[in-house]
Amino acid sequence: MLVALACAGCLDTLGPEVGPLTQPRCFDVDSDPGTDVGFDADIRLAIFDREDVHCTRCHTPDGETPIGLQVSGLDLSSLSTLRAGGIQSADAIVEPGSPCRSVLIQKLGQAPPFGARMPLDGPPYLSLTDLQLISDWIVEGAHDN
Repeated sequence: MLVALACAGCLDTLGPEVGPLTQPRCFDVDSDPGTDVGFDADIRLAIFDREDVHCTRCHTPDGETPIGLQVSGLDLSSLSTLRAGGIQSADAIVEPGSPCRSVLIQKLGQAPPFGARMPLDGPPYLSLTDLQLISDWIVEGAHDN
């Protein structure tokens, strides 16, 4: 029993070595409160439709290869279809005010809660700047301003 009591304070230092963070911690904070982010212009057109990202190629009914829509049910063609989510994410795809709980941010990050990281044919994946813009949009309420 003395040994157990003597080592009780040691447990914090004996914990597993898990290494450095693989991605930045998530914070539900707007990185640029003076700038409003809207879905259509700032997210859909500027990120999801961009040629190097091509989310809408797989996640829209009119996409070149709509396999992402067919398999996951996630349609990125409008705010209302995005907010409906996919088969697994449902309306948790975007939690207004909380990017950390939003499946969209999780799927675009390095450790998705299920399935593969998006875009499926990455790398390249979204830049930290793109991820931050999507995060800011969600923190601001995920509106279409």
